[in-house]
Amino acid sequence: MTDRPDPLPHLLAVAHALRREGQPRATFAALQAAMGEAIGHILFTVLLHHHDTGESERFWTSHPTQYPVGGRKPLNPTPWTQQVLRDQRAYIGRTAEDIRAVFFDHELIASLGCDSVLNVPVVWNGRTLGTLNLLHRAHWYREADVKVAEAFAALAVPAYLLLLRR
Repeated sequence: MTDRPDPLPHLLAVAHALRREGQPRATFAALQAAMGEAIGHILFTVLLHHHDTGESERFWTSHPTQYPVGGRKPLNPTPWTQQVLRDQRAYIGRTAEDIRAVFFDHELIASLGCDSVLNVPVVWNGRTLGTLNLLHRAHWYREADVKVAEAFAALAVPAYLLLLRR
């Protein structure tokens, strides 16, 4: 396990991205870069949660070939959906077995060299808007990463609100 850098400069980079034109993409690009530096990821995705249909929609991805933007997938009631979407608590999967137990696309995830995951809910006014998803090699994520990731998720709220208005 490596030491993490001071997250403040990376949080500020995202805060400054909120000022730029080209939203919400400017914010998501900044989140991808900043969270990569502050926490680390091989794969980064942004999912929008549609409460009315119970679906998830990928809006941003670091790997557009393997995980293209667009399209919706149904979210089945699982312990993961309860924890992340309903209870609004981050999920850490530390091993390939943890990923296999939660995600149907675990083979594709593994093919990218990812054996751990950190899913962070983006919440506004008591409502889960979606998730920021970071994946890396096994045992990469730890509990201390959750607080930093939650700060990034709070900065993502304006971008998510723009998505919901489209």
